Amino acid sequence: MTRPKLWTKNFIMVCLTNLFLSMNFYLLMVIFSEYAVKKFDAPQSLAGLASSIFIIGTLISRPLAGKYLDVIGRRKLLFTSIIVFIITTLLYFQINNLALLFVDRFIHGASLGIAATVIATVMTSSIPRERSGEGIGYFSMSVTIATAVGPFIALLIVQHAGYNMAFLMCVIFAVIALVFALSLNVQNVKISKEEVESLKGFKLSDFFEFSGLSMAVLMIILGFAYSSVITFISSFANEVNLTEAASFFFLIYACFLLVSRPITGRMFDTKGENSVVYPCMIMFFIGMIMLSQAQNGYILLIAGALIGIGYGTTMSSVQTIMVKKAPPHRIGLANSTFFVSFDLGLGVGPFILGFLIPSFGYRGMYVSMAVVVLVCIIFYFFAHGKKIKSVQNKTAGVE
Repeated sequence: MTRPKLWTKNFIMVCLTNLFLSMNFYLLMVIFSEYAVKKFDAPQSLAGLASSIFIIGTLISRPLAGKYLDVIGRRKLLFTSIIVFIITTLLYFQINNLALLFVDRFIHGASLGIAATVIATVMTSSIPRERSGEGIGYFSMSVTIATAVGPFIALLIVQHAGYNMAFLMCVIFAVIALVFALSLNVQNVKISKEEVESLKGFKLSDFFEFSGLSMAVLMIILGFAYSSVITFISSFANEVNLTEAASFFFLIYACFLLVSRPITGRMFDTKGENSVVYPCMIMFFIGMIMLSQAQNGYILLIAGALIGIGYGTTMSSVQTIMVKKAPPHRIGLANSTFFVSFDLGLGVGPFILGFLIPSFGYRGMYVSMAVVVLVCIIFYFFAHGKKIKSVQNKTAGVE
């Protein structure tokens, strides 16, 4: 039997659009707390907020975009949000007030949240359902590449050319994303008057898909743990004199994840989620421990490889589980719910951890986050893992 085609033009274009939007996000995420300290003399807690308020913007906008996606129109939402995304990036050149910076960061994040919700919905409709694990895995590689190339470029540019050059690069990435988005086949879905009426009022089910609630909680906790890496790796590297190695951290992260992705994607679809999630979460745990104890560049980069495979694969696996649990007509909301949970962990993390660093130090913080990952492994077992095992056993018994 011929497998349905995955690599269509629309799927490739949606991956490229997501790649360059994500490049803008990750480039800024890794330098922004340090930028707030140097530019505005902000304390660590406010520096963390300068980074995380972007995520809070995406967090608030995603559920609204998910609910009104087909009322407003997918094409209109996508292009309007990307244009706002470009404008808010340009404003970084002019802002000299910390309060205005927070406002701009919030709007910047909200525009990404809307654009990413549309993109994820277009992506889901572009792949065959029976290849969802593989397709979503490849789509998430666009984020994986961005998590590597974005921070790598950011740290390199800031060291040699300064923050304004980093902002200019972000503008370029956003414009490229718009160009790719223009070539997308974004089909607006017509909805009836009754369906429009049903969206009025406030019901949580209009904003969130609850079939994968336990996985959403898991993603919040994992995102919280990972926020310690993406936000504070630059400051940690400066403290332990590993700045040069740190500039390659996310490059190694992405390379190992990219190499492993075809294997883990197929394993997920053929052998089930447990065969992928358990080993990858253990890798994430070991990587965080190694990062906390890194005394030289080799250990730091090995930690990057383990965290890349561990966290990166677990993230796409959780998204696939949530999409598979959702009814077909609520896949858009399932994607939105996944990203809301991801954003919540990634957004709250830097702010809370900014308060902990003065007491625990960077090493102590990373050890604490390793413990959090260990708790996630146990949580996954009770929330989902053991249920899958029991279903497989029953199926085997019937056969």
